[in-house]
Amino acid sequence: MAFSATISSPVCFYNNPNLSTSSTTTTITFNKTRSRILPLKAVPVATDVSLDGTTLAVIGGGSIAALSAVLSLTDPEKRRQLQAEEVGGGDKEVVREYFNGNGFDRWKKIYGETDDVNKVQLDIRIGHSKTVENVMKLLTEDKSLEGVTVCDAGCGTGLLSIPLAKQGAIVSASDISAAMVAEAQQKAKEELVEGSVVQPKFEVKDLESLDGLYNTVVCLDVLIHYPQNKADAMIAHLASLAEERLILSFAPKTFYYDILKRIGELFPGPSKATRAYLHAEADIERALQKVGWKIKNRGLVTTQFYFSRMIEAVPA
Repeated sequence: MAFSATISSPVCFYNNPNLSTSSTTTTITFNKTRSRILPLKAVPVATDVSLDGTTLAVIGGGSIAALSAVLSLTDPEKRRQLQAEEVGGGDKEVVREYFNGNGFDRWKKIYGETDDVNKVQLDIRIGHSKTVENVMKLLTEDKSLEGVTVCDAGCGTGLLSIPLAKQGAIVSASDISAAMVAEAQQKAKEELVEGSVVQPKFEVKDLESLDGLYNTVVCLDVLIHYPQNKADAMIAHLASLAEERLILSFAPKTFYYDILKRIGELFPGPSKATRAYLHAEADIERALQKVGWKIKNRGLVTTQFYFSRMIEAVPA
């Protein structure tokens, strides 16, 4: 899931929570004592952008404050409740239904290599691929992945699971969508030479159903489907499965991103079917601290239509 904003696209990592970055940062760095996080540039006046059934209105930065009052009068939650009732459940059922239906077709294109994508979809593809690239860099920086057990929670079409397997990792991958899992299995068969690596084990599971113990647990861009109270429980559960490290990515909650998201909710597309939750980094960190984990590395990937905060946590 991504939201529309005009921002620069640095990819950076740092281990000091009090540091910020600037728009001149264009390289990937790890464990540096100084790094800079990009400030949000002025958002130009633009037209609505339709993305996966969600219409995202991009407005001028100077208009955000004026519109915030209008947003307080809207009731997107009522619309969300109606969406959930249509599929007979809550957030989980809505997400499962979406990614087994229209959502699968859209995100298969975004995660794939087809040229049949629009500008927004291509931009999100680039952003997500940077996130996967950063995870691989983190995991291979210090040692080989040969024989390392990795849980890819919310694996989608296998964009991370397959590169992990190529590096020798023993991968257990899962997704709530049976359609996504089937696509991941097919891609693995096509890209991984039988006998040369251990094939990833793909399963249809939601995060709550995951079990086992792994050296590393990775969960990319999935927390956007969980409100903070449920995200806290999910983070605790994922941490209980990890021995050495937990890597999470999520849509960060800031004033600007939150306003842009709420503006988008004013103009729902006809096929909007999932809720989107932004998370403050401080809330994620508190959830980790409650279960005895601390953040080792922090990263940010931003493109024009994709933004994702990534953290690597280890036992405190």
